[in-house]
Amino acid sequence: MSGHGFHVHGPHDHEMEHAAQHEHKGIAGKLAVITAILATIGAMFSYMGGATQANAGLYKNDAAIKKTEASNQWNYYQAKSSKQNMAELAFALVSDDKKAKYAEEIERYKKEKAEIKEKAEAFEAESKDFDHKSEEQMHQHHRWAQATTALQVSIALAAITLLTKKRWMEMGTLAMGAVGIVLGVLAWMHI
Repeated sequence: MSGHGFHVHGPHDHEMEHAAQHEHKGIAGKLAVITAILATIGAMFSYMGGATQANAGLYKNDAAIKKTEASNQWNYYQAKSSKQNMAELAFALVSDDKKAKYAEEIERYKKEKAEIKEKAEAFEAESKDFDHKSEEQMHQHHRWAQATTALQVSIALAAITLLTKKRWMEMGTLAMGAVGIVLGVLAWMHI
C-alpha cells in the first residue's frame, strides 16, 4: 500500500473480498425470494383460516336457531299434553253420554303431539348436524392458523439469517417453511 491513496491487494485478498460479497448477495437474494414465496403462501393460509372461522360461527349460529325451534316445538308439545290431560280428566268426570266428545279430543291431541314431537326431533337433529359442521370448521381453522404461524416463524428466521449470515439458519428457515406448508396441506385435506 502506498501513501498516495493507492491500495494494492494481493490475489488472495481480492478473491476473499469477492467471495464474501457474492456470498452475501447470493444468500440475500435467495432469502428474499424464499421470504416472498412464504409470505404469499402465508397470506393465502391466513385467508383460509379466517374463512373457516367465519363458517364455524355461521354453523354455530344455525345450530342455535334450530335448537330454539326445537325448544319451541317441545313447548308446543307440552301445551298439547296439558290439554290432553284436561280432556282425560273431563272424560273421567263427565257422564257417559258426553265421553265420546272427550275421547275424540284425547285422540286428536295424541295425534297432534306425535306430529309436534317429530318436528322437534328433526330440529334437534339439524342442530346437532350444524354443531358438527361448526366443530369441523374450527378444527380446519386451527390447522390453517398453525400453518400460518409456522410460515411467520420461517419468515422471522429468514430475517435473522440475513442479519447473522449463518448458513444453518437458512436450513432452519426452509425446514420451518416446509412445516408450515405441510400443515396447510393437512388443513386443505381436512385432516
